Amino acid sequence: MDYPNDQAPGAPVRSGIPEHGRVPKYYAVKARIDRLVGELGEGSAIPTERDLSERYGVARETVRQALRELLLEGKLRRRGRGTVVAGPKLAQPLSLASYTEGVRRQGRTPGRALVTLDRFPCPDALAAETGLTRGEPVWHLERVLLADDERVGLESTYVAVARIPDLDTDFDPDSSFYAHLDAQGIAFGDADERIETVLATPREALLIGTPPALPMLLIHRVSRDTEGRPLERVRTLYRGDRFSFTTHLRG
Repeated sequence: MDYPNDQAPGAPVRSGIPEHGRVPKYYAVKARIDRLVGELGEGSAIPTERDLSERYGVARETVRQALRELLLEGKLRRRGRGTVVAGPKLAQPLSLASYTEGVRRQGRTPGRALVTLDRFPCPDALAAETGLTRGEPVWHLERVLLADDERVGLESTYVAVARIPDLDTDFDPDSSFYAHLDAQGIAFGDADERIETVLATPREALLIGTPPALPMLLIHRVSRDTEGRPLERVRTLYRGDRFSFTTHLRG
């Protein structure tokens, strides 16, 4: 197999061309628009569907399919009635560091918008997963995640009321929950985490401000303190077009 001299590390082999050499027309157009996107700066408007179809000599539906994939991949984004070049994805570390720390390291301003904070008896499923006692009071903290005021995710946190009894009065919902725990003298010990791809529910899509068809990265986390006691259960949805995740592995 021949590899082009300018093959970028991590790029699809032979730019995704199948061995039989027959490339779908939309994909060829997508590759050309992708190169155009690379030449333009963040926030630059791209030509209209009509202009692109004339430039590449294809039907507008072909251009529309190419743009749809680039939008889902996060290389483009809608602005009003037009389409512009998106900025780089937020690279969130897979660690016990908070969302706030990860976003700040990339020069962005983190924020959160409170959706709900309520308490209810711990149900069987949550008790089985975390080690909490069935029926004991737990907090449910739900917030929209922001980066430079852009809605990028939705986070639901469950924690025993006994651990943080004054969460509803002493906690600023726009601040880091982990920083609040640290101020209470509660330290993280370890956590189990699982990542999967999902589609948001209609309610979640409305809160995040995305179309329901946009793929999401869903992270489940169950964490414990340094003594091994259950601490929190978190369910976080991240926009698939705005996030990637990083980690460092050792052999």
